[in-house]
Amino acid sequence: MIPSFSFARIPYIIFGAGKLNELYNIIPKFGKNVLFIIGGNSLKKSGKWDDITSILENKSINFSSTSIYSEPSPSLVDEATAKFRDKRFDLVVGIGGGSVIDAGKAISAMLPKNNSIKNYLEGIGEKSHDGIKVPYIAIPTTSGTGSEATKNAVISEVGPDGFKKSLRHDNLIPDVAIIDPQLMISCPPSISAACGMDAFTQLLEAYVSSKRNPITDTLAYNGMKYIGENLLLACSTGSSDVSIRAAMAYGSLLSGITLANAGLGIVHGLASPIGGMYKIPHGVVCGTLLSEATKINIEMLQKQESGGRKGLKKYAKIGALLKGKYHLEEGKINEFCSMLIETLEKWTDKLKINRLGKYGITYEDIEKIVEKTSLKNNPVNLSNEYIRNIVINRL
Repeated sequence: MIPSFSFARIPYIIFGAGKLNELYNIIPKFGKNVLFIIGGNSLKKSGKWDDITSILENKSINFSSTSIYSEPSPSLVDEATAKFRDKRFDLVVGIGGGSVIDAGKAISAMLPKNNSIKNYLEGIGEKSHDGIKVPYIAIPTTSGTGSEATKNAVISEVGPDGFKKSLRHDNLIPDVAIIDPQLMISCPPSISAACGMDAFTQLLEAYVSSKRNPITDTLAYNGMKYIGENLLLACSTGSSDVSIRAAMAYGSLLSGITLANAGLGIVHGLASPIGGMYKIPHGVVCGTLLSEATKINIEMLQKQESGGRKGLKKYAKIGALLKGKYHLEEGKINEFCSMLIETLEKWTDKLKINRLGKYGITYEDIEKIVEKTSLKNNPVNLSNEYIRNIVINRL
């Protein structure tokens, strides 16, 4: 029987190599005064930014730009909106990695306001955003967060009492998402690795989520197929292959759609406090914890006498998928669960995903991390002891 479910809307999606050129036809539909939010270095170093500005000038499109060098903070968003609010932009365009896409989403949402974004962050402020924004186009240059398809912008304030919280409203979903894999070719291996692991984490956590539905299952499975076949290649010999980059970009896009509709699990429950307390890339947190969290989830499901079989079967299907097998043999559920763990461990090792200790996290910090961790929509309930072990095993 198909369960009841709801499904959030997605942006108008334009996908394919060379599709960045569609931007210049879309902009006039919103107006001719545009604010660009771009990354700190990569877009400029690749020469793409020079190409973009040249075309904008030739088409007499008025534009301003600001660069984002790290994950967006409340002060960054507040400063940008204060600087640009009086220019009354018709459109905001974010071109960059997940941090840039989130920053652009937040800036487009806060330009019509006259106060701090902190007032609207979940768990921090007391206001609810009304969804009134400057129209927004998201153009990712990495394959990781899937933020081009979601309604929330993740905002971080890093420090001992820091946080990682969302500005969220249904209307904050980008109006248009342009996914051009040619923009991802210049992404270095270390960033491609962390982003790819983040996207796979989102897909796997959505696939086994307690809020999953038939549509998210189908999309997540398909996304994991493409990322599973291309992740290692995208970070090595296939880094300049547009078809490989397209596969990763597609998987990342699906990860955003599925997480928005099925939610996430313990890895992202841990990523929130860790990302708030330490200056550590979100993709690294997810990538380094994924194999350990999956192993413990599977162990807990195996201890359940009957209720865990459905969850184990889903993990086993992905273990089989990553081995090129599209049909799961009933008697091999535990075997394919083990294969999934082994594959994730191999990826973590081959991609050289850093351990948490590299970013200054110590045993003394674990209790504080565990206290702030949410299970979100994890497929199994985990005690603090198990959550603690996930972190310890990746210090």
